[in-house]
Amino acid sequence: MDLTITPLDPGDPSAFEQAFQIRQAATFAPDMPPASRPWFGALLRHPRRSVRHEAALASVDGVPMGLATIEFPLLDNLDNVGVDIQIRPEHRRRGVGRALYAYTVDRARAQGRTRLMGHSCDTLPGGVVRDPSPTAFAHAMGAKSALVDVRRRLDIDTVDQPALDAMLADGWRRAPGYELVTWVGVCPVGYRDDLAYLDGRMVTDSPMGDLEWEPEQVDAERIHEVDLAREAADTRSYHAATRHLASGRIVAWTTITLQAEPGWHAYQQITIVDPDHRGHRLGTIVKIENLRRALRHEPALRVIDTWNADSNQHMIAINEAIGYRAVDCWQNWQQSL
Repeated sequence: MDLTITPLDPGDPSAFEQAFQIRQAATFAPDMPPASRPWFGALLRHPRRSVRHEAALASVDGVPMGLATIEFPLLDNLDNVGVDIQIRPEHRRRGVGRALYAYTVDRARAQGRTRLMGHSCDTLPGGVVRDPSPTAFAHAMGAKSALVDVRRRLDIDTVDQPALDAMLADGWRRAPGYELVTWVGVCPVGYRDDLAYLDGRMVTDSPMGDLEWEPEQVDAERIHEVDLAREAADTRSYHAATRHLASGRIVAWTTITLQAEPGWHAYQQITIVDPDHRGHRLGTIVKIENLRRALRHEPALRVIDTWNADSNQHMIAINEAIGYRAVDCWQNWQQSL
């Protein structure tokens, strides 16, 4: 078997298409749409100061069979490298994954990194059966599970709208002195510093288990950079926030994102509240307001997926009250080199 690994030139249309087709074929969860071509293109071609992505193709006898996508943080977490290895299902268990993993280790060490991180999807007790091979592969490579996330899905057709009405009314009763602000896509300049502060708290405020991940250095420019990367990926984003009237600051924020295709699926992203403003149901308020706004603009939207650490009981309670239900669990792996 002639196995070769070639760094991917994202400017090479043929190599890029081969890599994209592998991503399309090798999905963790079949109920989730694969990444779109614009998303994958932006990942490898859109420059960012906070992170750099590269990829490599593994071929056997000249036939592309596997792909490694590698993420290098550039402003913080400089010991870490994110890795995503995908093999066409019909070509697994032939040593391609191990070869790509070894390549990733070499690339990490060449950049002075000392830790690899990745993830895999597992079956929940009584839940839909997921392919166990990615988790088995992580174990075989010597990685350790450092945090367990649970994916929950909101089925729009089953949402109890009167219940949401009651939750929202109760939330606003508890939130005098705050107002709702919303936007689509790029964040207004005047909000970016406040969002940077909130985003920078994610690691300190959310359960991280044993993950070796330091707080990120988030500023207004980094917030704008993420927005521009989403635009480059042809991804729509809906944002809702609450502003504290006395200070004028944004103190709670949430985001829902959709790839250009398919229109039926979205992701519930960040939801965070400034610790000094908790106890006013602001997280519930922004989630419900943003959900309803996204649905008004996205009539084809049918399901929304979100992830929470299995120990994040507060956010889980909010999500389940809205209607999210557990689907599967996702292991966060890390390995010291």
